[in-house]
Amino acid sequence: MLKRYLFSLASLVLVAMALQVNAKGIDEGIEYQLVTPPVRTESESKIEVVEMFWYGCPHCYQFEPKFNSWKKKQSANVNVIRVPAVFGNRPVWELHARAYYAAELLGVQDKIHGPLFEAMHVKKQKLSSKEALADFFVKYGVDRNEFLDTLYSFGVGMKVNRAIDLTKRYGIDGVPTIIVNGRYRTHASLTNGQTGMLKVMDFLINKESQAKK
Repeated sequence: MLKRYLFSLASLVLVAMALQVNAKGIDEGIEYQLVTPPVRTESESKIEVVEMFWYGCPHCYQFEPKFNSWKKKQSANVNVIRVPAVFGNRPVWELHARAYYAAELLGVQDKIHGPLFEAMHVKKQKLSSKEALADFFVKYGVDRNEFLDTLYSFGVGMKVNRAIDLTKRYGIDGVPTIIVNGRYRTHASLTNGQTGMLKVMDFLINKESQAKK
């Protein structure tokens, strides 16, 4: 009788523990996936969060204000990075990645990034050629020839090649996708929406922070 009682009690404890874990609603293989093999981060002393995006993606545009608000709340031990996704069979993705890195090298990324999203998704501008992008950059004070030279410069080419490599190594198949510390991958279709994705990001950051202690 006592053994049966202890067995039942132990079973209840296990069930309660399982319910507690499931109550978080965040599980490997469901809300997030492993990046295999893990990708080395820029700094081992910080938790790295990478947003893979594309300017032509409406979901990325919708995620942008949420991501910006989330970014402002992060502590100094979190390194937030944006990387434009580049798939080999989609030339316009590479062109937009070049525009992103050209803006970075020209020192106008803060002025260009948000408006470029808005131009494509609110104003419905077709910025899918180098000429159209040059016209857009000129509106923000960038010399047209300097932009075109930078767009296909060696420096931008190196960064785009890195973005192509990361797109493959992270194993992403769509955007926006978040990579936490080179080890975990999550996106809205796994988390039942973008708000859920932010919660999973916080969970994974905490998970990695605990692992570093």
